[in-house]
Amino acid sequence: MRTRLTLLAAALLACGSAYAKPLTVCTEASPEGFDVVRYNSLTTTNASADLIFNRLVDYDARAGKVVPSLASSWKVADDGLSVTFTLRPNVGFHKTAWFKPSRPLNADDVVFSFQRMLNPDHPWYKSAPTGYPHAKSFQLDKLIKAVVKVDARTVRFELNQPDATLVPLLSMGFASIYSAEYAEQLAKGGNFEQLNSQPVGSGPFVLQSFVKDSVVRYAANPAYFGGKPAAERLSLAITPDSAVRLQKIKAGECQIALGPKPQDVAEVAGDARVKVLSTPMFSTAFLALNSQHKPFDDKRVRQAVNLAFDKTSYLKVVFAGSATAAVNPFPPSTFGYSKAIKDYPQDLARARKLLADAGYGKGFDTTIWVRPTGSTLNPNPKAGAELLQADLAKVGIKAEIKVLEWGELIKRAKAGEHDLLFMGWAGDNGDADNFLSPQFSCAAVQSGTNFARYCDPTLDKLITDARRIAKPQQRAANYARAQQIIKEQALWLPLAHPVASALTSANVSGFQVSPFGRIDLARVQVK
Repeated sequence: MRTRLTLLAAALLACGSAYAKPLTVCTEASPEGFDVVRYNSLTTTNASADLIFNRLVDYDARAGKVVPSLASSWKVADDGLSVTFTLRPNVGFHKTAWFKPSRPLNADDVVFSFQRMLNPDHPWYKSAPTGYPHAKSFQLDKLIKAVVKVDARTVRFELNQPDATLVPLLSMGFASIYSAEYAEQLAKGGNFEQLNSQPVGSGPFVLQSFVKDSVVRYAANPAYFGGKPAAERLSLAITPDSAVRLQKIKAGECQIALGPKPQDVAEVAGDARVKVLSTPMFSTAFLALNSQHKPFDDKRVRQAVNLAFDKTSYLKVVFAGSATAAVNPFPPSTFGYSKAIKDYPQDLARARKLLADAGYGKGFDTTIWVRPTGSTLNPNPKAGAELLQADLAKVGIKAEIKVLEWGELIKRAKAGEHDLLFMGWAGDNGDADNFLSPQFSCAAVQSGTNFARYCDPTLDKLITDARRIAKPQQRAANYARAQQIIKEQALWLPLAHPVASALTSANVSGFQVSPFGRIDLARVQVK
């Protein structure tokens, strides 16, 4: 009998992966789609770029450097006017019900992926109804002269001017590499929109199905060049309420819960069923003031909003000690951060005087836009909005709180419909330009990611020139001046640099919290 039981146990272990419980991750919101180049939200990047696609390079946050991905190596020309990438051999695209690749990934795929975003005459260019926000914000159409196929495994980016940020920039989700062969198949049938619902990448997971506001399901990519993922199946369970995410991980319905509130983290302290993973996040929570809407077109009004706000109380109530106060657009650990700039103190008398000087001594009516549910960059949207509302009332500003579903909020904010907007931004590679170009450049007003809607030639030139400067000291000087202008103009009310946390079941290993908010699930094991 013992022998028979031993044989049965061995058989069950051998078949264990086929019957293993899938890895389920509780997330905050639905992705906007899976054609990641069209979007700029981290939720969409996590569900598409991080799981389905790969880039030429990745950024290793712990080592603080760019590392190979689809490109095994690269070389920047001595004059800085070209970067040549050598592609990894024998990387396969996903085999799905809607596409069967006939060849490995090659230079044609890289050329397609970038020409589509940069060339208005490309047949795929108009397939993105809202454009390409990151490519536009970083002005890649002006930087990149051409993307040239040298041979099947070599691609050269030819530039109009040197750019110190280009290679790190290519680690961002929008720089994901698509299958040119699949795109050609879709174009022949006029099915351009299918790329957004039935993507094909080379990443660790293959999309199986998506039910909006419910679940995204994936299967492991058995041919993944980085090694087959440990989890055979993966589900993203869309769970907007952090309290529900907490209960699901306690009940074993999720193995990972993203974006817990500080109170959730405190609640599971000492709970043997749950582990807490945390790291300082390379991000900033902020209130954007729309400089294209009156009266916020007057910097005195914007300064008054900053002076009216009690940031200390906000951090205590909303973040409960899980964030540090923000003064500048990016965290103090960022290269080029200016310690000389000081925060606006709460000064109600000075705020009232500035409003009076601007012609608003009797105050005015406005709106505060906020999402309905919490996230790492805004754990308690309702409480934060009510605190701001109360502080503004003290200086005569009557603000109505408008709660918008996340997808609607992003869409309308990018169109510039807001007055005051609670928002957050996470960088991807540790560079200050990751914040300055998409949030304060003139091109980013057009692309929609500049939520302050502010275009100033002097500020724009400082940001643009910094990308072309190789010497660190000169770049830092540009960044310091840019931060000074942003603070003087009060384009943001900087709120917080949060600590990013995630909850995992005790039997989960291989998961790490990224300071950039990205997720790597390829190495995650559920024991």
